[in-house]
Amino acid sequence: MRVYLGPMETYFVTSPELTHQVLVTDGSNFRKGAMFEKFRPFVGNGIGLSDGVFHLRQRRLMQPAFHHATIAGYAEIMARAAVELVRPWRPGEVREVDHDMQAVAVAAVGESLFSTELGKAAIEEARRSIPVILKYGMIRVLSPAFVEKLPIPANRRFDAAVDRMRTIVEELIDNWRAEQADRSDLLSMLLLARDADTGERMTGEQVRDEVITLLTAGIETSALALSWLFHEIARHPEVEQKLHDEIDEVLGGRQATAEDVPRLVYTRQVVNEVLRMYPLWILMRRVATEVDLGGVRLPPGTEVIISPHAMHFDPRFHDHPGRFDPDRWAGKRAKDLPRGAYIPFGAGAHQCIGNSFAMTEIAIVVATIAAKWRLVPVPGKPVREKYTTTAYPSRLPMTVVPRFR
Repeated sequence: MRVYLGPMETYFVTSPELTHQVLVTDGSNFRKGAMFEKFRPFVGNGIGLSDGVFHLRQRRLMQPAFHHATIAGYAEIMARAAVELVRPWRPGEVREVDHDMQAVAVAAVGESLFSTELGKAAIEEARRSIPVILKYGMIRVLSPAFVEKLPIPANRRFDAAVDRMRTIVEELIDNWRAEQADRSDLLSMLLLARDADTGERMTGEQVRDEVITLLTAGIETSALALSWLFHEIARHPEVEQKLHDEIDEVLGGRQATAEDVPRLVYTRQVVNEVLRMYPLWILMRRVATEVDLGGVRLPPGTEVIISPHAMHFDPRFHDHPGRFDPDRWAGKRAKDLPRGAYIPFGAGAHQCIGNSFAMTEIAIVVATIAAKWRLVPVPGKPVREKYTTTAYPSRLPMTVVPRFR
C-alpha cells in the first residue's frame, strides 16, 4: 500500500509474508529507514540504529553479553530490583505504576551495565534523562527538520538530557580504562570484546553509543510491558488468579531465579500477549538494492514501513485480536502463526539483541511482585493510551493490596 508521509512516498507492508521478506529473507537488501536515520545524530550509531558491515561487526562483538548463561547471571539483579521497588509499599497505598515500572527497569538494566559507585550515579542519571530522551526524541523524529533547530523548551530539554547521558557514560568508560578491571558487568564485556578477525576492540565512542542504546531501548520495552501487564491482569481476574497460582507453585515463597523462568509457562504466555497488544506501531526500512515486494519493483532509496501493531491485530492470524487472551500462546494456536505475524522484537539480522534479557527481566519482576502483591485499578481513574511509536498509559494509578495477611 503506497502512503505519503508529507512529501515522502512510502510503501506500507500489509502481510506477514512480506514483513518476513523485508526483515529476514531479503533483509540484506534493506537499510534502516528515515526514522532511525533522524535519531542517529542525537543518540549515536549504536546497534539499534547502525547498518551494514558495521552493524554486523558490532552485533558479533556484543552477542556474548547476551548469551543465555550471561543473562542468567543478571537474574539476581533483576529480582533484587523488584524487591527494592516494593519494599516501601504499604497496603492500600495508591502507586503510579507506570513510574514504578520504569524505576525497576532502570535499576535492572542499569545495575547489569554498571557495577561501580560511579555506575550508581549513571543509573540515577538514566532515571532522570532517559524518559526525556524518549519523549522529545520521538517528537524530533516525527517533526520537520527545521523544528530541531528552534530554541524551544522541548529541544533544550532533549539536548540537555543527551549531553548529561553522554558525559556520565564517557566518564564511566574513562574510569574503567584507567583501572582496566573486569567487573563482570555488561560495560566490562563491551570494553573487553575483541573482533575475531582483527583483534580490535570498540572505540570509546562506540561503547558509549552502545551503552546509551541499551539504556534507552532496554528501559522502555520492559517498563511499558510491565505497566500494561499489571493493568491487563487487573482487568481480567481469571488471568490474574491463574498467574498467581503458577507463581505460588513454582516459587513456593522463595525469590525467583533464572532457573524458574522456563517453568513459569503461563507467566510467559501473559507476557507474550502483552507484547502482542502493545507493540511498536511502525518500523522503517530503506531499500538498498532493488527488490520485488509483492510484485512491485522498489528501487534503491524507497522507504518501506512495517507495522508490528498491524500484524498483531490482524484477525486473519489472531482470533479476536482486541481480546486479552494469554491462552492463544499455548500449543497449536501459537505454532500455527505464520512467520511475520508476531514480531515484538523485530526479526532477522536487526532483531533486538536484548530480547532474551527483556523476557527474563519481565518474567522475574512479575513473579517477584505478584508473589506478594495485587495491583488494583483506582475507581474513577480511567487509563487511556497515548502514542508515540508505541502505546503509553496516560497514567496508571493502582492500589497495592497484599495477597497474604
